[in-house]
Amino acid sequence: MPKAIAERYLKLGLQLGRHDGSVVDAYFGPPELAAGISAAPPVPLRTLVADAEALLDDLDDGWIRDQVMGLRTYAGVLAGEPIPYADEVEGCYGVRPVHTDEAAFAAAHEQLGDLLPGDGPLAERYQGWRDSILVPSDLVVPTMAAVIDEARSMTRDLVDLPDGEQVILETARDESWMAYNFYLGGLRGRIAVNTSLSMSAIELLHIAIHETYPGHQAERAAKEQLLVRGRGLIEETLVLGPTPQSLVSEGIGELAPRWLLAGEAGVKLAAIVHRAGIGFDLAHALAVEQVRMQCQWALVNVALMLHEGGASGVEAHEYLWRWGLVNSEQASHAVRFIAGPGSRSYVTVYPAGLALCSAYVGGDPQRLRYLLTEQVRVRDLTLG
Repeated sequence: MPKAIAERYLKLGLQLGRHDGSVVDAYFGPPELAAGISAAPPVPLRTLVADAEALLDDLDDGWIRDQVMGLRTYAGVLAGEPIPYADEVEGCYGVRPVHTDEAAFAAAHEQLGDLLPGDGPLAERYQGWRDSILVPSDLVVPTMAAVIDEARSMTRDLVDLPDGEQVILETARDESWMAYNFYLGGLRGRIAVNTSLSMSAIELLHIAIHETYPGHQAERAAKEQLLVRGRGLIEETLVLGPTPQSLVSEGIGELAPRWLLAGEAGVKLAAIVHRAGIGFDLAHALAVEQVRMQCQWALVNVALMLHEGGASGVEAHEYLWRWGLVNSEQASHAVRFIAGPGSRSYVTVYPAGLALCSAYVGGDPQRLRYLLTEQVRVRDLTLG
């Protein structure tokens, strides 16, 4: 990719980020480029739409073109173009959200009924089980830190983590997310954990692995080392929210816990949680959560209800309680996320990314290593 084209892409993403803070997830490219954009007045949105279209005209089919299509779509959304919600999601991420029939959730609920103790309403039984394995708030950060250290060691068997790679763990409150990896560049990630929300033992393991190893931190550090430093692909110094890059990344993040918690690695990680005084059966928790993850598509249904069907927040809340098996706290958190202008389309990337990455990888570590180290297009996953 010619450097001039890559720089146009970087500038477009950074300029769009002046209008919406959710656009740029991370940037660690040429500092003078970002400084020049920050010092100048924001470029009008209609101009950015035109700039994106001009760049698309100059691009051959490939990874950057997919990225620019996402930016073009989102610039149009911010500029007030009347883009239907499903078109917005497809334009940004390369997948189209569709309504999942509630029969699929009902089937998952039936399976959960056999896994969860008690005989009351399923949502109450699930929440009772979850509450029984909650991690005390004062133990979340130290337990997660220990899990991350062990997960890093295990991930070295899968992919070469560069020397100097590291994460910093800190707390946050009153955010719409449970945890976030703010990748800083220089092989460093800052992991913020939202201590305003309760967290179960299995959720702690899932989040720690998703955000770090072999999830987001492993991906970002490996790609910085191999693609940016090794091949000079400066386009990889910009991590963008409303683009296919995020669908692939969240797919990796959602697949990572399934990969690492299986077998002896999972037993070792669960032992860290046990040492913190939280007793839980990992095999049972994994069985429950694997079935419950099928209900994650209820979040996509809610997004379609809110943004295409005109549903109210109360209706969305009730739907998630009924089909997503979330408590009131979690439902409010989810509706807030789905309603946000910068996150409303993002909700699709979690279940869709997991489905595509899981199907692509199967049980092949070489394929997971490929996802962690190469530029991956959504069409690469759909074509197998």
